[in-house]
Amino acid sequence: MNPKVSNLKQIMTLRRYTVTDGAEKGLDVIDCDNGKLRFLINVTKALDIMQLYHEGQNMSFVSKNGFSPLEHDFGNRFEGGMLYTCGFDAVGGREGYTTHGRHHNNTAEIVVAKCDEEEIAVEGIVRDTAIFGENLVLRRRISTKLGSDTLTIEDTLTNEGFTPADYAVLYHVNVGYPMLDEGGEIKGNVKNVIPRTPYAKECLDEALKITAPEAGREEMCYYLDVDGEIALENKRINKTFKLSFTKDTLPEFLEWKAEASGDFALGLEPSTTRLDENLSFKTLQAGEKKIFKIEISVK
Repeated sequence: MNPKVSNLKQIMTLRRYTVTDGAEKGLDVIDCDNGKLRFLINVTKALDIMQLYHEGQNMSFVSKNGFSPLEHDFGNRFEGGMLYTCGFDAVGGREGYTTHGRHHNNTAEIVVAKCDEEEIAVEGIVRDTAIFGENLVLRRRISTKLGSDTLTIEDTLTNEGFTPADYAVLYHVNVGYPMLDEGGEIKGNVKNVIPRTPYAKECLDEALKITAPEAGREEMCYYLDVDGEIALENKRINKTFKLSFTKDTLPEFLEWKAEASGDFALGLEPSTTRLDENLSFKTLQAGEKKIFKIEISVK
């Protein structure tokens, strides 16, 4: 016990609340602060992370839609957020399915929410089920230590059904201003860059560079061959945002650049699959588990 601290809340906190006003009314949130990182966990939306702050500065992209417990078409609903988990029935667009899948819209059941001298840790269960269909259960653990610059998200996906179940998953990590700014550069051992669209191909030379937003500019998407770690360096605020992930269970990686005025975002997205005509699914046998892990660090 630190003799300089009379109450742990002086140096780290975990608070649970329900938002009572505006479009966010009804959202259940767990608000955590380790003295260096502050992060808001959205219990209503699959235990995804709404926002992340490092030393008080925002790291996350939040779209003009904002956060809401209500359901709308994807374009009117997508909030961005620090982490938006996509899957398990769709990643990207798939005919007859919600864009990026239905998982994010499932509410979590909290089983652990602790803040002690050792760590802040939140664990919850999110179920993706259908009558006469799949019974996929995701157990998520989000953790950090006092004064740490690192946030860890570890997911265990289990097929609790009695027949094989297909799945795809993509971790849509969304960086926004001021962490994202003109002059920023994407750093890492990038072995190959493949544009997803004709416009992305036109802009291939600046795939790993952040340029100033332009009104109405088309979004760009690239497949990057990376070895389990990628970073965004911003010399304007002297910070580096680093994302690490389990390459064995998340073999694909997408970069999404939105450099339109008012929709200025960078998506760093480890995935089990590519998109469009290359969309593919993995299979979990009855009782089988798969572990996915990502770490976000800011320094």
